[in-house]
Amino acid sequence: MKKCAIITVAGSSTRFRDSIGNDVLKCLYTEGTEKDTLLYKLISLHGECDKIVIVGGYKFDELTDFINKFAGEYISKIIVVKNEHYVDFGSGYSLYMGIREAQKYGPQEIIFSEGDLAFDSISFKKILDSKKSVVSINMDPIEARKAVAFYINKDGVIKYIYDTAHSLLAINEPFLGIYNSGQVWKFTNALRLFEIVESLNQQEIGGTNLIIVQKYFQALSRQDFDVIGFEKWINCNTVEDYRKIGDRK
Repeated sequence: MKKCAIITVAGSSTRFRDSIGNDVLKCLYTEGTEKDTLLYKLISLHGECDKIVIVGGYKFDELTDFINKFAGEYISKIIVVKNEHYVDFGSGYSLYMGIREAQKYGPQEIIFSEGDLAFDSISFKKILDSKKSVVSINMDPIEARKAVAFYINKDGVIKYIYDTAHSLLAINEPFLGIYNSGQVWKFTNALRLFEIVESLNQQEIGGTNLIIVQKYFQALSRQDFDVIGFEKWINCNTVEDYRKIGDRK
């Protein structure tokens, strides 16, 4: 079964740059070697995929230079796409562009990972090996100031909740469970994903990536997808987060 990975790294990462006091592309930041960057770690984790689509934007030339120099054995699998709207559109546009590019290679499955994450390989392998579509979770507390959460309602439908103002989260219906998103997803029905992308209006294309994710998973029954947890997971919003990676291998 042909698998394609999508990794999005287009954003300017204001919080990360503020935390380090330097104008840096977060996924390329390292306090060691190039193999200690978030991007290299993610590329290697997705290495068994047939294609790896990386969607960049901010400091795009630095991104492509890094990939050409350091991607090593994975270079033949990598396609780099430029998001020209990383400032004025939301995160959904990067996913939209990644899916459009992946479609050219005829995959049956697509794995999407946000590019500011560090997670353990054992949990990720469970996602890759699952026969079903997958939503990932992490074990951090669910806090409105930083979490992207989802719940499963009484009908078994996934619904994502988040607050761009990082203030409050609200659920207005009975639910079976609530989880902190691991921000990695697997779509085993790539054709359905392509249909969703075709159907998006301009506002949806410029919105968050959760619009596409929600449209895909809300059509599935609970038995049609797996919920897989990361044992170790870090969202690197700041340089302090990045420095935790070595403590949680």
